[in-house]
Amino acid sequence: MLVQRVLMPGSGAESWTLLGDNGDVVEPVERYLAYLAAIERSPNTVRAYAVSLKLWFEFLAWAGLGWQQVGIEDVARFVAWLRAPAPNVVVLAEGAAARRPATVNRYLAGVFGFYDHHARAGLGVAAELMAWRRVSRGSYKPFLHHVTKGQPIPVRPVKLHVPRQAPRTLGPEQVVAVLAATDHLRDRFLLSLLAETGMRVGQALGLRHSDFVSHKREVHIVPRATNVNRARAKVRSPVVVPVSAPLVRLYSEYMHTEYGDIDSDYVFVNLFGGDRGRPMSYSAVHQLIGRVGTRAGVSFTAHVLRHSRATDMVRQGVPVEVVARLLTHRSSTTTSQTYVHLEAADIKEALLRAGFWRATEAER
Repeated sequence: MLVQRVLMPGSGAESWTLLGDNGDVVEPVERYLAYLAAIERSPNTVRAYAVSLKLWFEFLAWAGLGWQQVGIEDVARFVAWLRAPAPNVVVLAEGAAARRPATVNRYLAGVFGFYDHHARAGLGVAAELMAWRRVSRGSYKPFLHHVTKGQPIPVRPVKLHVPRQAPRTLGPEQVVAVLAATDHLRDRFLLSLLAETGMRVGQALGLRHSDFVSHKREVHIVPRATNVNRARAKVRSPVVVPVSAPLVRLYSEYMHTEYGDIDSDYVFVNLFGGDRGRPMSYSAVHQLIGRVGTRAGVSFTAHVLRHSRATDMVRQGVPVEVVARLLTHRSSTTTSQTYVHLEAADIKEALLRAGFWRATEAER
C-alpha cells in the first residue's frame, strides 16, 4: 500500500490518499480523508491519518480480516502487531517494542477517527467499535455537559499509557552558541525569531514584510492557504506577537545588507543557492539547522527552540495563559501539560517570589 500526495482540482490544495497494492484508491479510506480535507484539516494531519490507515489495512490483510468485520479484540491485536519488532516476536511488559506508546496512540487516533466517521454514516460495525459513555445525570456535571445535553459521547476504548516527559530544551549559553554559529544575517534573524518568540517554523516561513510591524515591535502571524512554500500558520485567525528592539534591528540589518533589491513579499527567501528570491522551504530550514548545530556543537531542532523559550518563560514566572498566547495554543491546558514540569528548585523559587519563604544568605 502507498500513501499518495494529491492536489485538489481547481484549488490546487494539497491532500493525501491511500492506494492499494493494485494501485487503486482504497475507497472507504478515501471517503474519510476527503472528509478531513473538506473540513480544512491540515495536509499534515490528513497525511498522518492516511499513514495510520495504511498500517491498519496492512494489518487487516495480514490477519485475513475485512475492514467491516472487526471488533475491539482485533484492535488489541493491531496494537500488539504495531509493537512487535518482528511478526514472530511477542513484546513483554518490560521488553523493547518497535514503536513507542505515543506513536501507537497516534495510529489508533486515525483508526478510531475513521470508524467514528463511518459510524456517523450508519455503518453498524463502525458504531460497535466506538465505546459510548453516557454523561452523568447526577449532581456532578462534567465540563461541556451543556454541549452533550446528557447524551452518550464516543470515547476510544483502546489507548496505551504514555509516561509524561519534560520537553528537551537548550540552556541560554547553548542558544547563544547556536546564534553565534550562523554565517548569514538571514539565518541569525530566523533562529533568533524562533528562539525569542517560540514561533513555529511554518509561522516564520509564511511571514510577509507587512506582517513585521517594526515601529510597534510586533509580528503578525496570519493564516494563509496560498503560501507557495506550503507554510502553515496553524492558527484560525491572525495573532499578534510582541518582539524585542534587538530583533527589530536585526530584521532591518537583514533587509538592508542581504535582502537588498529582491522582489518578494516573503521575509525568508533563498539568497545563497538556487532559486534566489523564492520563499524558503521546510527542508531548507531543516538543513540550515543541521549545519548550524554541527558548527555550534549543539544538537537541536526548531521545536527544541520553541520548547526552550516556553520552558524558560514558565520557570521565570510568566503566567501560563500568557505563554499559551505567545505560542498560539488554543488552550492554556495544552501549554500547562507540555511545559509545566516543576522540579524542586522551581517550586522553591516560586515560593520565594510569592513571599511564602525568606531567602537565606546563601540563596541571595
